[in-house]
Amino acid sequence: MNISAELTFSPLQDDFEVHIISFIKKLRISGLTILENPLSTQVFGEYNKVMDVLQTEIEIAFELMDKGLLHMKLVKSDRSEYEPHF
Repeated sequence: MNISAELTFSPLQDDFEVHIISFIKKLRISGLTILENPLSTQVFGEYNKVMDVLQTEIEIAFELMDKGLLHMKLVKSDRSEYEPHF
């Protein structure tokens, strides 16, 4: 089963950019399809692979910062090819 995940990672500290960049770079080398925009990062792929990568990388990211939050939305389908028709 394929899924799409939208992540908004927000370290709540002055050096937030370093943490966001590190997190995104690790997602990029995961082998999953990654799309980025100024507000979120989207991850697409097989459910178990996506969740394994996210579990590992979120834990590492949280350990490396003092305070932060992560908003995540999951969709049961691969929406990486979505194009608006309006």
